[in-house]
Amino acid sequence: EKVGELQGQALLDAMGSKATPQSKIVMIDGDPADPNAAMFKAGAHKILDGKVDIAYGQSGLWKDTVANQKVTAAITQLGAKNIAGVYSANDGMAGGIATALKGAGINPPLTGQDAELPGLQRILQGTQTSTIYKAYKPEADATAEIAVALLNGKDVKTVADGTATSGSGQTVPSKLLPATSVTKANIKDTVI
Repeated sequence: EKVGELQGQALLDAMGSKATPQSKIVMIDGDPADPNAAMFKAGAHKILDGKVDIAYGQSGLWKDTVANQKVTAAITQLGAKNIAGVYSANDGMAGGIATALKGAGINPPLTGQDAELPGLQRILQGTQTSTIYKAYKPEADATAEIAVALLNGKDVKTVADGTATSGSGQTVPSKLLPATSVTKANIKDTVI
């Protein structure tokens, strides 16, 4: 959920004074079959609800082509000039969304996630506003520590000091690491 909260806040920050309860937002979520997508969506709603009007919301199924089609439909339904911002659950879908926005002649703030190279390039080009970066080294280090604990018969909770709920509702020991919102202003100090 924290990732979705960061995305929602990045969108509001990019909108600045244009973030009003009347501002129409397009929300393209991940695949509903993926439990992570539901968590990202819930986190984004915590931040966006009541502050902007989520006038169009659909799943992009984690596919750039589907996200492009959904945003094209949103542009037709809402009118290009009425779209104040676009929430995209990840950078892959943001690529398809950026193409649809460009085709409509608009460039509202657009979020993403995963700090993928094309997403970072769009941020530098000004066609995507933000992405979420989850540093790889801390993830790899925690994974290795958990694997070693398991191999040595130790309780993984010595490393996995938190919990998460799986898609099936099970509570799973987890190591929850911080994520960072990346914009043009901090890209050099975060990802680079």
